[in-house]
Amino acid sequence: MSTIALEKVAIIKTLNNIAESGLNVFRDDHFTIDNDHENPDAIVVRSFNMHTMEFGRHLKAIARAGVGVNNIPVDKCTQEGIAVFNTPGANANAVKELVLTSLIASSRNLFAGEAWTKTLGKEGKQIPKLVEAGKKQFVGKEIKGKTLGVIGLGAIGALVANDALQLDMNVIGFDPFISVDTAWNLSRNVQRALTLDQLFAKADYITVHVPLTDDTRGMFNEKAFNIMKKDVHILNFSRGELVNETDMKIALENGKVGKYITDFPNESVLNMKNTITFPHLGASTKESEENCAIMAARQVKEFLETGNIKNSVNFPNVSLPYTGKQRIAIFHQNVPNMVGNITTAISSYHLNIADMINRSRGDYAYTLIDIDKKVDSDDIPNLKEKMNEIPGIVTARII
Repeated sequence: MSTIALEKVAIIKTLNNIAESGLNVFRDDHFTIDNDHENPDAIVVRSFNMHTMEFGRHLKAIARAGVGVNNIPVDKCTQEGIAVFNTPGANANAVKELVLTSLIASSRNLFAGEAWTKTLGKEGKQIPKLVEAGKKQFVGKEIKGKTLGVIGLGAIGALVANDALQLDMNVIGFDPFISVDTAWNLSRNVQRALTLDQLFAKADYITVHVPLTDDTRGMFNEKAFNIMKKDVHILNFSRGELVNETDMKIALENGKVGKYITDFPNESVLNMKNTITFPHLGASTKESEENCAIMAARQVKEFLETGNIKNSVNFPNVSLPYTGKQRIAIFHQNVPNMVGNITTAISSYHLNIADMINRSRGDYAYTLIDIDKKVDSDDIPNLKEKMNEIPGIVTARII
């Protein structure tokens, strides 16, 4: 990790209880944590709703200690040049363990059986006899040899797929956007579905691990259910809105879907038959919270100190090794001749470029430039102003 001296001590604000192990990342001379500050340099957040917040002019980064960023106004942040980070993979093991637990427990009717057993508490000596007589209503099925369909083979989906293979399941996966890193970590024994319909038709169990987008909203609907096997179990630990609840209710009632297991209960879901619901426990482990907090904090620290970006949801990922030279970080519109205008502004101060990287993401781009000598302290405000005068520049920062 870099030890670059920042222009000033960076103020970090948290909007939720963040694990102490994450806050410890900021325990040095370059940072201070002040949750009452109205104009911090960075914010670390979990589920706090930020959509009505006004952002101070010093705010450079927001880090979500988790994956979903629905609580953060990402478009607004992009327009104001604020990098938004999340922590993909940090809670993957926690979610994976809950998925596999639910897969087995629901298949063996453990949840229903446990709830029924609790009703026998006042039956005294008759309990053993009642248990033996009543257990037949909870006969389940084994998962060995059954087919698990995994939709989304990111950090969580890949772990689920690999471990399901170890449980002697057949596993078929679908992910048209699988990353190279995930592909390396995914077992070669995971079968590939070329379409969602192919997965729907083959799976006895389906687990989904994709973000909520316009394309995935309501992806579990009447059309999908009609393709699936009868009595399929569907596990949803991603987002409740992936399911069309009207169609799910009908599919549960007619037995097309045998069980719906979800981490997102609401009034509609709680009144459906054959549902198993949890109070959003997917990432609720001590280890997961610590992993997310540490990852979020490290990404913010790296960005503030070096300008490097990893796991941003609105800026491109950019990494330029720091060699001790003065660095300029510019977030700008992705338009022709922008880099030329930037380098011209730099050269007007008789500065030579030692290294540079430019990456784009949609309508915006991010450029890091290393200068072969320190910019004179008197020139820093003028250089910043000159940069910000270039049409299309959103933010310019000298590190």
